[in-house]
Amino acid sequence: MTATTAPFTATPVRAARRPSARLRAWATRAPLLPALVFMIIVTQLPFVATLVISFFDWNALYPKTRRFTGLDNYRQVLTDGALRHSVWTTVLLTVTVVLVSLVLGLALALLLDRRFRGRGLVRTLLIAPFLVVPVAAALLWKHVLYNPEYGLLNGLLHYVGGPQPDWISHTPLLAVEASLVWQWTPFMMLILLAGLQSRDPEQIEAARVDGAGDWQIFRHLTLPHLRRYLELGALLGSVYIVQNFDAVFTITSGGLGTANLPYTVYQSFYQAHENGLASAAGVLVVIGSIVIATFALRVVSSLFREEVSGA
Repeated sequence: MTATTAPFTATPVRAARRPSARLRAWATRAPLLPALVFMIIVTQLPFVATLVISFFDWNALYPKTRRFTGLDNYRQVLTDGALRHSVWTTVLLTVTVVLVSLVLGLALALLLDRRFRGRGLVRTLLIAPFLVVPVAAALLWKHVLYNPEYGLLNGLLHYVGGPQPDWISHTPLLAVEASLVWQWTPFMMLILLAGLQSRDPEQIEAARVDGAGDWQIFRHLTLPHLRRYLELGALLGSVYIVQNFDAVFTITSGGLGTANLPYTVYQSFYQAHENGLASAAGVLVVIGSIVIATFALRVVSSLFREEVSGA
């Protein structure tokens, strides 16, 4: 009887397990965790603390008498005459600065979209105001331009024999708006210039061949193409100008009816020591900024989608 031997089968070597998709995702995101934790600590925890304080009647001079009041601080912000005026001033300041900056930025973008000698130098000079520190820009306008005794504006008016008004006293809100327009027009110009340079040159050339003039091309081709860029500039500008504090504080110190909501928050917190009321006003500013920023992000996303679909 012949013994049969079973065929020898080698034990398969166990392959190293590949990391799961979830593990790979965590490994990819792990380097970002310190930055995320830092951002949460620096931004979100103070906001949560501000939100909690906004529900209390809390005066810094009498910390032991603080008490929970619910939505009373928000009700006071929305019903108090001075606070409502600061909200209206914020809206008026933001709308005026954004609209004027957009119009001037569009005009400058159309100018820089043309080729001419020295265009690079002109573009650099036009961008410069946006690079100036906000407080320095406000001080520049307050002392170099608006000063009634040695300011440049009154110096020019004296040269031509015109009146020499005290600009800040006579037109306080306009003085603040002018300084902000000067600083934000380059920002609008850069966004709109990017939009102009993304136009299809063949489409413009075809319109010219068909007999379209400059105004017709601007009205029927350029403006529709720039719609998203105009919306983006308006929304991003609104996010920052709603929160503007430097110009109001430096030029007018919130007087003469120029106190906007951020300055009112500062005034309530540092001068009246009303922590709860100032926190409620600050939360409203943040909510308004978030609403505007949400629309801005949607516009940015739509711009990216249009670029991808047109590629």
